[in-house]
Amino acid sequence: MPEVWGLRGVPGIRRLRGAPGTPGAPARRWGRGRRTPAVLGAVAVTAAGALAVAGTTPSVAQGRAAAAPAVASGGLAGAAACPGLDGFTCATLNVPLDHSGRTPGRLGLKVAMADNVRAPKGVLLFLTGGPGQPGVPFVARLSQKLAPVLKDYRLVMVDQRGTGGTALQCPRLQQEMGSSDLTPPTARAVTDCAAAIGGDRRFYGTTDTVADLDLLRRALGVRRMTLDGVSYGTYTAERYALAHPGHVARLVLDSVVPQTGYDPMDRAAMRAAPRVLTAACRATGCTTDPAADLAEVVDRYRNGADVLDALTTWEFVDPDYAAVIDALHKAANGDPGPLRGLIAGVRQGGAATAEELSQGLHASTLCLDGRYPWGRADAPVAGRRTALEKAGARLTPADYGPFDAATATGLGSMLSCLYWPRTPVQPLPSTHRGLPGVPVLLLGGDRDLSTPLEWLYDQKRLTPRAKVVIVPGAAHSVQNRAADDKGRRAVFDFLLGR
Repeated sequence: MPEVWGLRGVPGIRRLRGAPGTPGAPARRWGRGRRTPAVLGAVAVTAAGALAVAGTTPSVAQGRAAAAPAVASGGLAGAAACPGLDGFTCATLNVPLDHSGRTPGRLGLKVAMADNVRAPKGVLLFLTGGPGQPGVPFVARLSQKLAPVLKDYRLVMVDQRGTGGTALQCPRLQQEMGSSDLTPPTARAVTDCAAAIGGDRRFYGTTDTVADLDLLRRALGVRRMTLDGVSYGTYTAERYALAHPGHVARLVLDSVVPQTGYDPMDRAAMRAAPRVLTAACRATGCTTDPAADLAEVVDRYRNGADVLDALTTWEFVDPDYAAVIDALHKAANGDPGPLRGLIAGVRQGGAATAEELSQGLHASTLCLDGRYPWGRADAPVAGRRTALEKAGARLTPADYGPFDAATATGLGSMLSCLYWPRTPVQPLPSTHRGLPGVPVLLLGGDRDLSTPLEWLYDQKRLTPRAKVVIVPGAAHSVQNRAADDKGRRAVFDFLLGR
């Protein structure tokens, strides 16, 4: 989500402010993984690497090469010390392209594992966001953030299928969207991407990733794992728990995407924007009314999608949103120049390679997993636009707050799947089925617009053993980015508790 389901706007953040990248939300959350997101998590992204030339089925070709050692499906091959990372072993997890076995092919997923194999509390699998963000490049950073629990847990991270070294390559879509999942792409960029991936695009949904993770569990030789997910990583963790309830010990869900999926219209974020901006203004002593300014700007300039994209990215720069609040006030009073400059700067700074955040994987996963006004990805393309227009016509201000219907129907995550070719889908879990009765920590920041608190409370209703911790003043990816240590301490206490 996210970064819409996720990841969201991250590499851009380090370019805007010179900060190192972080896991959890490139394409915003679902990132929005921008939530797309995404962001997706959008957590900030950092993996190094140049954009590769697209092939017919690039990720499959790369994955097969990575899995070259002849090992059984689901095995770990090529284990060796991780370069430049003391105390960790890197290997390749060999998984089938198609878990049903009907389509041949294998993928090689990079895995990093701490060397304390006999950790008393077992494996802690940390899941990054996007969808589209790798995991292994963040091991060093996360091992520092989680240091107080890593004598008791064996930290493991994985580059999920279609990310990192096996990233799905879609150069035009990558250039247009960068690390955002709200920036509207062109139809050509989307259809070119789908054509480059080919029919294999049906194997890049969360269902496939969950099956990969269970093969990883088996390869690690453990019966149960503790999962810690950020942004889209929370959705993956939830889906794993629903599919394999007996193999989950605990769940940490940070910057929550609910198991029911993200809303491609992003209505919760639009409605939450006045609350978030007003709280930020009060905390910094600003003298304007950012909620009123936001409503005036969207009404006057009809730029809601650009403004929402900027807001959900700027939380990675400054959870007080000071520059955005100032720019909104000036635009509301007739000077749109600073706001336009900020929007342009966010978009330019949000550039990302596929290895940092694969927009090809982002689109593939969102379109396979999402529920849209026209149905799912297996719906005929011809009727989708009409269905979207009808859904937009039914919206009211109660749905989108200070924004408008054009914003809700014109976001990048929605348009990517509007243009995505018809693709077979797998069943999604029931929207009424709760998580298994294992301990779950729901963690959020009250300034998060990538995965707003409303999503956290949606998930709480489906979580029988939920503990909720909200960190004031924090935005997306609490464990990694929050200035206040409250969230991290809550995670440590939760993981080390009985």
